Amino acid sequence: MQKVNKINLHCTINGSKKNFQCYPMARLLDVLRENNLTGTKEGCGEGECGSCSVLVNGDIVNSCLIPIVQMQNKEIKTIEGLTNEQTLNKIQLAFLKYGGTQCGICTPGMIIAACKLLEKNQNPTLQDIKTALAGNLCRCTGYSKIFASVLAACQEQRP
Repeated sequence: MQKVNKINLHCTINGSKKNFQCYPMARLLDVLRENNLTGTKEGCGEGECGSCSVLVNGDIVNSCLIPIVQMQNKEIKTIEGLTNEQTLNKIQLAFLKYGGTQCGICTPGMIIAACKLLEKNQNPTLQDIKTALAGNLCRCTGYSKIFASVLAACQEQRP
């Protein structure tokens, strides 16, 4: 069996340039968590639940499925990157205020997906929200409080 050497990986995470020594087939999820970005959660480890969702070059990906070698020179945004100077964004605040979170495993992925939706559509309907969050599974809330949280965040953004 041939020994696999670590690679030098250069990427940007939450706006900061990063350099890692890592095994090329290590999962993006694991590399993030091993580097103190523990907001991204592992739910299923199979790309089915969306808990590990992050943005890579602006696109939502399941970090449990992505080998870190594919992140060379990419821009990654995690749940930690959504805060602004230690202040939660509107969606994060709405999840707290309207009970969109319970155990917290799905929450980072739900919030990432909701933020991506609001980038494209500032005034989504309930159906738009359901469609945008369809790749994220929750075992605790029954979704109604999650959808209500996203709707509330949209309404609070309006002048």
